[in-house]
Amino acid sequence: MADRELESALAAVGWVLIEGPRACGKTWTGLRFAKSAVRLDLDMAAFEKGAVQPALLLDGDRPRLIDEWQTVPAVWDHARHAVDAAARPGQFIFAGSSVPADDISRHTGAGRVRRIRMRPMSLYESGDASGEVSLTGLLDRSDPVAARSGGGLPEIARLVCRGGWPALVGTPMAEVHRVLDDYLDQVARTDVRRLDGSRRHQPEGVARLLRSLARNTGTEARYSTLASDTEPDPMHRHTVREYRQALQRLFVLEEQPAWSGRLRSRSQLRTSPKWHLADPSLAAAALRADPDRLVGDPETLGGLFESLVVRDLRVLAQPLDGRVYHLRDAAGREADAVVECRDGRLLLGEVKLGGGDHIAQAAHSLKRLAKHLPDRDPALVVFTAVGHGYMRSDGVAVVPVTALGP
Repeated sequence: MADRELESALAAVGWVLIEGPRACGKTWTGLRFAKSAVRLDLDMAAFEKGAVQPALLLDGDRPRLIDEWQTVPAVWDHARHAVDAAARPGQFIFAGSSVPADDISRHTGAGRVRRIRMRPMSLYESGDASGEVSLTGLLDRSDPVAARSGGGLPEIARLVCRGGWPALVGTPMAEVHRVLDDYLDQVARTDVRRLDGSRRHQPEGVARLLRSLARNTGTEARYSTLASDTEPDPMHRHTVREYRQALQRLFVLEEQPAWSGRLRSRSQLRTSPKWHLADPSLAAAALRADPDRLVGDPETLGGLFESLVVRDLRVLAQPLDGRVYHLRDAAGREADAVVECRDGRLLLGEVKLGGGDHIAQAAHSLKRLAKHLPDRDPALVVFTAVGHGYMRSDGVAVVPVTALGP
């Protein structure tokens, strides 16, 4: 899906910036459209040359891919001038797995650069969802007809643990665990410190915060909650804030903002975001969980499953110019996911690991919440782990995530 976004962007602007966590496929996406490339994480000669003369990194057929551009941040200004001089679209593709300390890309790229956020693959992209029910169709109120999903909770647990990393599709689970353990170790030991060169970062402290974030996946946990949960030695909340900001800059952690719409109710909307690691597999790895353990721990699996659904909705909503929020008010009315498109289409979703009464309760909650939305007529959807897709008699759609597509 990112391919279509990149192709469209290159036809419209001079410069495209692809951002996202390591190993989500940014490089290969860029290479599909680039006529030349330099990979600064692998080519030390190019890196050293760029550190002295950044403009030389731009020499080559265009579109030219500059991979891991943030390791030579001075190249940004040179690209800006080159785009202005060329005065035509499709000049450069920059790919980066972190945001530079001063975030220069936010100050000098206005009107010249299109940002594309890449995430690990959705189940549809990895071939694990049939796409029988489209997000576009749900927003437009089409009936969500889908055959019963066949894998059950063991398959959902496997998909949670494997994640949406392109290189891990088809990889044995034992190797998946080793790769993701190494990924988290690299984040804790190297990536956080590399952002600003600070020696204050303690790898074990980052690792303990990652475990705390994993335990609190999909919640509105505050700094104090995360700090107290960094066992066995609780951190100071200021340290938690510093590490959490670093993880966001690495695209390893992403907030799910609270929806800022308006309710026809005296209850105030809560404004705290929820937090998700870039992929539920990172949370599972931080917790040292495997599929069998998750099946035996429905509460933990339920939280990670919600994170998987949010990941997929983000990926599928992005081409529709949609964003994913959550909604909770002081009266306890809530939606685990709110998809809002620029054209005004709105979807309220609840995520349920089980079926039966859980679906009925979620549908009732969504109907109750929808009554308090003035001048909006949202689509209401319960996303499930198992079962088939159908429309309930009350107008609430029920959709297994393994049927969800664009």
